[in-house]
Amino acid sequence: MDLTAAHWMYLAGTVIIILTMLFRQNVVVPAILVTFLVGWIFSGSFTFGLQTIFNASLIAAGELFNIFLIITIMTALLHSLKSLGTDEMMITPFQRVMKNGHISFWVIVFVTYSISLFFWPTPAVPLVGALLIPVAVRAGLPPIGAAVAISLAGQGMALSSDYIIQIAPSLTATAAGVDLASVADKAFILSLITGLTAIVLAYLALRKLIARPSNDLLIKWNSIASTAEGAGDDSEASQVTRSKYSTIFAILVPGTFLTIIIYMILAKFSDVLPSLEGGAGAALIGGASVILLIGATFFKQARTSLTNVSDHLVKGFVFAFKAMGPVIPIAGFFFIGSGELAGRIFGTPAEETPSFLFDLILAGQSYIPENAFIAGFGILLVGMITGLDGSGFSGLPLVGALSGALGDSVGVDPATLAAIGQMGAIWVGGGTLIAWSSLVAVAGFAKVPVMELVRRSFIPVIAGLIVATVLGLWMF
Repeated sequence: MDLTAAHWMYLAGTVIIILTMLFRQNVVVPAILVTFLVGWIFSGSFTFGLQTIFNASLIAAGELFNIFLIITIMTALLHSLKSLGTDEMMITPFQRVMKNGHISFWVIVFVTYSISLFFWPTPAVPLVGALLIPVAVRAGLPPIGAAVAISLAGQGMALSSDYIIQIAPSLTATAAGVDLASVADKAFILSLITGLTAIVLAYLALRKLIARPSNDLLIKWNSIASTAEGAGDDSEASQVTRSKYSTIFAILVPGTFLTIIIYMILAKFSDVLPSLEGGAGAALIGGASVILLIGATFFKQARTSLTNVSDHLVKGFVFAFKAMGPVIPIAGFFFIGSGELAGRIFGTPAEETPSFLFDLILAGQSYIPENAFIAGFGILLVGMITGLDGSGFSGLPLVGALSGALGDSVGVDPATLAAIGQMGAIWVGGGTLIAWSSLVAVAGFAKVPVMELVRRSFIPVIAGLIVATVLGLWMF
């Protein structure tokens, strides 16, 4: 693989962005500038470099829009439920279990992991975000604690094994030329080791932030969205009028979500219903939420319901883009690292467009020494680097291929190396350490800065990956 000047510029840009993050500075401007430089060097045209800035952000916005849309819909639904007073009625039953912030943290971990293991984290985030985060905040768990619990349990522990759906281990095993079951079983064990280590460390770090249960905490948390979306608390609070419809929707909303979960279970484990592929689960939740939004708004005040539904959606879009918009240019830069997305950004055929990120990794694979532990941590590092594009899955064929090539020469089962690489790729890129991944959805529902969520998760996740790699090489 011949590396061009554009490859080296992409590598330099990646290092600059990582260093900027480590110094706790905003990386939007560096991402824009290095995107411009890569486009300019790749094409040799200054004007093409300027176009690359726009095109990269445009493609990134399209790739991330499903996340923005689900945040919008759920935020709009919560606005309509709040006007009915249904939001408080809906969370009351959970208070019997989530009596304090400590219990709330572990309840969120368990529920998120259970849903994500079967259906991936995408549908889990809106369900947990809408129904459990408000309860946890009222119980004393800080919003950042709820966000950490969701991301580590869902985007981390559940997705990194993908033990039920098995798309991730299938990609890894196929590229490594090993048995799928072997990779899946080892990845499942390593995901539990990584997850439990990370979650316990995160909980210990957050314990001092947990406060006594108070309704004031929930009011303060709700005000974050109102301020961001341009709506004052006082005006909305004055419009809340409890009625029989408040109770109906307090039952109907969680009942609808529960029905969707049952539907997805039947679709997964039986032939009664067609299976849900890709983002169908999230789309089902989003569509049902829109119908609930219309219904709740209509029964609140039928005469103005058409206008009110539109207003709620506008508030949802404003909040989603104000909170998550900065990730778009960052994602645009890292999407250049993928040949397919780079082709769309540069306007060139995918097969003729360099895949900067993976080309760099392939060029450096020969420098990994023939030692079991060095090879294991080398594959882990490769997986983590491939996760920088915010996907988590795009690098799995690469780590699988490298594992298959290195396994015999270093005396390690290729399936073990493949499972380790899978941990690195998905824990980083799947949504625990990369701000331009699905982590933006978690931060959006918890109403916390996405970069703060990354910083809170960094040490626990890295520690978990190190522990899992050491134990994986020792056990397998």
